Formats: sequence, C-alpha cells, structure tokens
Amino acid sequence: MTIELDRPYSPERHHSHRDVTGGWLRPAVFGAMDGLVSNFALIAGVVGAAGAGRGAVLAGFAGLIAGACSMAAGEYTSVKSQTELMRAEIAVERRELAHDPEGELAELTAIYRARGLDADLAARVAAGLSADPEQALRVHVREELGVDPDDLPSPYLAAGSSFCAFAAGAVVPLAPFLFGASGLAVALVLSLVALFVFGAAVARMTARPWWLGGLRQLALGAGAAAVTFGLGHLLGVTVS
Repeated sequence: MTIELDRPYSPERHHSHRDVTGGWLRPAVFGAMDGLVSNFALIAGVVGAAGAGRGAVLAGFAGLIAGACSMAAGEYTSVKSQTELMRAEIAVERRELAHDPEGELAELTAIYRARGLDADLAARVAAGLSADPEQALRVHVREELGVDPDDLPSPYLAAGSSFCAFAAGAVVPLAPFLFGASGLAVALVLSLVALFVFGAAVARMTARPWWLGGLRQLALGAGAAAVTFGLGHLLGVTVS
C-alpha cells in the first residue's frame, strides 16, 4: 500500500536562539535610555532656567561624565553582588553533594517526579546525571537555583556596557550645543528622533512591534524632558 503525502517531504529545519544570558543587553539599554533622557532633561532644565549658552554645555558634559561613571559603578556593584551570592549558593550545593550524596540524589529524583516522570524513570535519570560529580553539581544548581554555573553574569561586561551606552545616549542632546546651537530646538529634534529610533531598535531585538517600542520610548523621554524644562523655567523666573 502506497501512502501519498499532500505535500513533498522537506528535511527538518533546525533553528538557533540569540544569547539572552550574556548580561549586556539590560545595562546597555538602560544606560542608553538613561543617558539620552536624563542628559536631555538636564540640559532642558538649564536652558529653561538660564537660556542656551556655556551653562548648557557645562551641564551636558557634567551630566555625561557623572552619569556614565555612576551607571558603571552601580551596574558593577549590583552584578558583582549578585554573582557573589550565586557563587556562595553554588558552594553550599557543592558541600551538600559531598556530604550527603544519597539525599541529593533523592532530591533530584523528586524534582523529576514532580515534572511528570514515573518513579523508575526519574530514579534512573537522576542516577545517570549524578554519576559525574561536576555534572551533578551543574544539574542541581540549574534545577534548584535556576542559574547556569558556567555562565554567571560578568560585572565588568555590565559596567562597560552601561558606561559606553550612557555616554552614547548622553552625547546626542549635547552635540548641537558643541556646534554653537543657540536654542533647544535642534537638541529637542535630535533627542526625540534618537528616542524613537533606539526604542524601535530594542523592540525589534526583542521581537515586539518596532513602532510600539519607538513611540513608548518617545513618550517617556519627552515627558521627562517636559517636566524638567518646566521646572527649570519656573525656578529661573522665580530666582530672577
């Protein structure tokens, strides 16, 4: 008996995934957005209070350097602390495997039972994975802590990504004043365009509609700048 298929057979197509655990995307996105929004808001506040001029340039430079260093230090400290905590918990798991291998084997068996394997299969899988102590450690850490002991986040990568991204974002609203701009209009247009483009790029990277990401970031950045400009203008009028 011959079975005819409705469509010709095609070989299986394997797919690949992007790196989602490298530890660079979050600080890079956060740094670029923070640099662009905060420095534009700072410059807008200074211009609103005292007008464009040397003060806006100095404020922009100060915001760029101080913000980039602060972001890098904060990211380094937070990721370093997180990594140290992970390493401490991995050390606890290593000691447990050395001192109570039977208990850890039973624990791993129970994990696979809870995931739907029957008792015999769960016991055999757990025993097979526990034969190699290092493999057993990796499996227990992944199952119990939800982290990969071979791919912990790097505080240096996080700090470097954050510093560079913040500086790149912060230079956008500053650039027009370096070339002699006498008002906020050019910096406003550049910053709004950059907000939309960067938001759209991140949205594409995370498989979301590009226009939604662009408009969302545009609205957030414009709102922050408007509030700061308004406060700067109000305080400038009050002080004068």
